[in-house]
Amino acid sequence: MLTTHTTDAGDNPSSDAVDQKIPLPRCAALGLQHVLVMYAGTVAVPLIVGGALGLSKADIAFLINADLLAAGIATLIQALGLWGFGVRMPVMMGVTFAAVGPMIAIGINPSLGLPAIYGATIAAGIFGMLVAPLMGRLLGVFPPLVTGTVITLIGISLMGVAINWAAGGQPTVGRVIDGMSHATANPDYGDPAKLAIAAFVLLVVLAITRFGKGLIANIAILLGIVAGVCVSLAFGLMQFDGLAEANWVALTTPLHFGMPRFEFTAIVSMCIVMLITLVESTGMFLALSAITGRRMTPELLTRGLRADGLGTVLGGVFNTFPYTSFSQNVGLVTVTGVRSRYVAAMSGLFLILLALLPKVAHLVASVPSFVLGGAGIVMFGMVAATGVRILGAVDFAKNRHALYVIAISIGLGLIPTLSPNFFQHLPAWMHPLTHSGIVLGTCAAVLLNLFYHGVLSKDRAFALAASTSHGSE
Repeated sequence: MLTTHTTDAGDNPSSDAVDQKIPLPRCAALGLQHVLVMYAGTVAVPLIVGGALGLSKADIAFLINADLLAAGIATLIQALGLWGFGVRMPVMMGVTFAAVGPMIAIGINPSLGLPAIYGATIAAGIFGMLVAPLMGRLLGVFPPLVTGTVITLIGISLMGVAINWAAGGQPTVGRVIDGMSHATANPDYGDPAKLAIAAFVLLVVLAITRFGKGLIANIAILLGIVAGVCVSLAFGLMQFDGLAEANWVALTTPLHFGMPRFEFTAIVSMCIVMLITLVESTGMFLALSAITGRRMTPELLTRGLRADGLGTVLGGVFNTFPYTSFSQNVGLVTVTGVRSRYVAAMSGLFLILLALLPKVAHLVASVPSFVLGGAGIVMFGMVAATGVRILGAVDFAKNRHALYVIAISIGLGLIPTLSPNFFQHLPAWMHPLTHSGIVLGTCAAVLLNLFYHGVLSKDRAFALAASTSHGSE
């Protein structure tokens, strides 16, 4: 079994273990394990965004290929280093869920669409590279009270996506009648057969997390989806349109959906997301520092955060989205005891290889939404639970204002989810901000925390980020 607690570096964390070169067969097996752990999460965002924007299956498959390619390149940069980029630790990179809400808000605007998403992504990546050296100071604006609130809000907001998935799609569908577009009820929404399969996937995930060990437990989401796919195939509920026509091998071309558009409000939305991801990555890097024994320095932290920004720029160029380090893979480093950054680099190569196989992407895009729904309830619920865990670091007994920050931020953040037309009379240029609950909730949490508590000192902020992130693994 791959997931053992042994390590070639001994029982004590050692910086030497990070640079250790592992024999190729073992390195490949461990790298594949990392890919399996993060694969479901890294392809989920293209599925969510592509479905929300009404993209064709071929376009969604292209997004998945682009996502895997950019994730592989970003992982290689983080693990191996490139000039002034890369933290040079076992980091796996994937698309951040924090960007889902703002990207959908931008993409569904007819005057913006995908080109504006990619323009905002490129601009946010450049912004991330520029502010990377300042994150030691900015971290004081994102204590556990703020980051925990934001991550909880992300999970709650995305839960609506999982619920609609489980029910078989959106409750209403667009139809053209007499040349006019109308929203009508989706007759298949809530089909008992689809609900049953979603419930089956959820039960499989629960069973694996309860009784599975090692690698099996780590890929419970992926195995639950596979089980749901098998049942869907047995009942003829999967469609493979376009699979036969897809090439076995293809290259992801930059700017496939056209030249990026740089819209101010869209850029502001994505820059806020970039700040959140940089804070998350800072916590992950500090946790990895404690796990691997490699001392975190300001220079090393800056290199890692710059690589996040560079990966996001590459995402915009290669038709995908903002990138961040994946926490589940940080946990896997702890479980396996293998701290070599070359394992992560091998995983990056596997991701690039998968990106070259369009038929694989078409197969992933053919997974029915109700199958994803069963897994999504767990996946997005875990995001919310992570936020709750981070909030556990807050001393509510001594901080009577913390509940106000959480309550008001989540309340405001849920407005676009619970009442999509709430801000309909505000100017259109504000929609990327007002139509994203994550952005609204984040702005509220930051401003309320500053109002009640001010800014934490740099040393205190770093200590809290390190303890919070390490405690999650």
